[in-house]
Amino acid sequence: MVTRVFVDADVLFSRTLRDWLFLTKLVSGGGMYTVSTSLDVIAEATARYRDRNPTAPGRVIVRMFELIEANIDERVDDYTVDGSFVGDDPDDAHVDAAARTCGAGVLLTIDGGWNKTTDEQLNALPYEPQHPDTFFSIIDASSPDLIHKVIVQQMTYWFQKDSAVDLPTALRAAGCPDFAERVRGRIQGMDCSFLTA
Repeated sequence: MVTRVFVDADVLFSRTLRDWLFLTKLVSGGGMYTVSTSLDVIAEATARYRDRNPTAPGRVIVRMFELIEANIDERVDDYTVDGSFVGDDPDDAHVDAAARTCGAGVLLTIDGGWNKTTDEQLNALPYEPQHPDTFFSIIDASSPDLIHKVIVQQMTYWFQKDSAVDLPTALRAAGCPDFAERVRGRIQGMDCSFLTA
């Protein structure tokens, strides 16, 4: 069964997480999950990028927006923030409303506010909030061949840009230490001659 994943801004903001999310979906042929988000979320991700990179050219922001738009399966535009959100952070109400509207099975987020939600509140949600570290580790456990293919593509791409490519370090920096360790273990056992062929 294909899982609909609603992606929060903190995940889309991270180049590392965005690359892993979209490339894993692409390599799987879309048979594992689909990606949904909202214009509000995309705007939040690009605004956060702008805040961190105040001198970046406008084309960089436009390119980020275009790449996100090109790789999502659904942009949820029509949803209502109706006051039913039970989380601690009112700024998450629009994310909850959009995830509910599209029928998401997973809300992919780094937002720590979801960790403060009680078990009772979590059980009442129609979706499961998941941290990317958990999400990618689950995929690795269930489809190791898929993750192997993604690692090869990631390494090939980044090696052309910088021969000192270090996927595990990038994943740890993006807040995914468990998945980073899984990737490190796979790379250690991998014949990497394809990088210099």
